[in-house]
Amino acid sequence: MAEKFDVVDVIRTKRDKNILSDDQIDWVIDAYTRGVVDPEQMSALAMAVFLNGMTRPEIARWCNAMIDSGERLGFESLGVPTSDKHSTGGVGDKITLPLAPLVAAFGVAVPQLSGRGLGHTGGTLDKLESIPGWNCNLTNEQVEAQLKDPNVRSVICAAGPNLAPADKKLYALRDITATVDCVPLIATSIMSKKIAEGTDALILDVKVGSGAFMKQLDMARELARTMVDLGTDAGVNTVAMLTDMSTPLGLTAGNAMEVRESVEVLAGGGPQDVVDLTVALAVEMLDAAGQPQGEDEVRAALQDGRAMDKWRNLIAAQGGDVDAELPWATETQDVLAETDGVMTRLDALDVGVAAWRLGAGRARATDPVQAGAGVVMHAKPGDQVTAGQPLMTLHTDTPDQFPRALEVLDGAWDIAPVGTAFTPGPIVIEKIV
Repeated sequence: MAEKFDVVDVIRTKRDKNILSDDQIDWVIDAYTRGVVDPEQMSALAMAVFLNGMTRPEIARWCNAMIDSGERLGFESLGVPTSDKHSTGGVGDKITLPLAPLVAAFGVAVPQLSGRGLGHTGGTLDKLESIPGWNCNLTNEQVEAQLKDPNVRSVICAAGPNLAPADKKLYALRDITATVDCVPLIATSIMSKKIAEGTDALILDVKVGSGAFMKQLDMARELARTMVDLGTDAGVNTVAMLTDMSTPLGLTAGNAMEVRESVEVLAGGGPQDVVDLTVALAVEMLDAAGQPQGEDEVRAALQDGRAMDKWRNLIAAQGGDVDAELPWATETQDVLAETDGVMTRLDALDVGVAAWRLGAGRARATDPVQAGAGVVMHAKPGDQVTAGQPLMTLHTDTPDQFPRALEVLDGAWDIAPVGTAFTPGPIVIEKIV
């Protein structure tokens, strides 16, 4: 049977800065998924989109075509509202781990489909796989059963192979053709999966700063606006929060060490920035799901053990040994302060790349990661430091990587003279609805 369009004509349309028709978009996404359109041809189209952009109707149609390439999930049978969160990725961003059980503690089901790390940004699944026995590959039936269980009410797992399969193919292509950081392609990639997932409400944590994909506020704002519009048009109650990623979140960047820090938060402690962002996003998730709670009540659920109970049940439900000792790397090296003073900057990208080089991340999707590798930070912007004090400790099983990690950390922080007044900026920058 003859194809409806010639792919060269579709590429030429966007190359020449014209608008793709609905039928062209539907066909090219389907044909690429079926293998009729070659990767080289889809690469050319992706680059044309990268260079020439898309209108809002084009973006919406592209997103729907990717959703229609696979199955749609639904959680109507749960009998409780569902709410999900997606982060665009950062350094030390372990927020999903305490957030999912915290929201579940208020009776809202949290279907958290997560991914793996690539480059300097950590992946939620990589972090949780440092827990012995924990399994991220669940069937749709297992996901639903876990969400139905009032003792659990949340799930953190990999997206199934039939959820927006066009996005999986296109994302892998974008990663090797320098077309990742393109607002229409990022927005449709994220939202096709989230809309297909079938959640009632969605909170988007759009990171801004050196450690984020969106370095500039205006581009982050454009991405957030585009995703909120896509979600809203699809009937998902969608809110975006622009949050700071110029400095790493918390005091750790690495897989097992971020799990430990998340457990500290669930036990009522942990770094203040991680606690504050977890609570802020939980408040938004509960409100969007129609179960509003005040900030004080949400914080109380971290203090009184309700969120911790849900965490333990979540990990156990997916085969994890919640009491197991988490791995540490075999080798460490301290990075020392050279002067007394006040830290005024700690660059998130540099810390993330250092953790990646130490083995906490991967350069390609098939690369292994070290569970115990990463960076522990002993000082953050606003802290007083003294000469000779460790600013951070590097952890790895491959000590020959220390020089490469130290290389990227050269110039990663600023220390102002003793007595300098410095107050870090807010974690949450802006809300977009």
